Amino acid sequence: MATTRYAGPRALAQAGSKLNLATLENAAFHKDGPRENFEYRDLGWADASGRAIGAKHIRAIKPFEAETGWHWHDMNGHFVYVLRGWLKFRFDGADGEVVACAGASLSQPAGVAHNVVGYSEDLELIEVNLPADYATNELGR
Repeated sequence: MATTRYAGPRALAQAGSKLNLATLENAAFHKDGPRENFEYRDLGWADASGRAIGAKHIRAIKPFEAETGWHWHDMNGHFVYVLRGWLKFRFDGADGEVVACAGASLSQPAGVAHNVVGYSEDLELIEVNLPADYATNELGR
């Protein structure tokens, strides 16, 4: 069981993070992201957490055309929750493919090379990254 790290409830102004509510009206989808087959909606976690945690709502806008190629992300944690459809990966050091379907939660090991090898046309997911800002490094294999 975890122990309490600070005394009593905090006042909102002293909480160390911001109160944030991301709605479809104030956090619309856009195409400014790493992959042209997707659109992204920032959930506001980066600003609320001082950039310690990032979260995006991502959905496919084009059918699967080609694998992403082997790459890795310079981050401490990478999590995916699939809302609709499915997403298929290969991970360096893992046998076979990993398929995450609607309702699945995937914890991608930090810094491990992977390749997205397929997804459904109706794919929609939440991605959480630690930290919010990170580099993606292509491996060219």
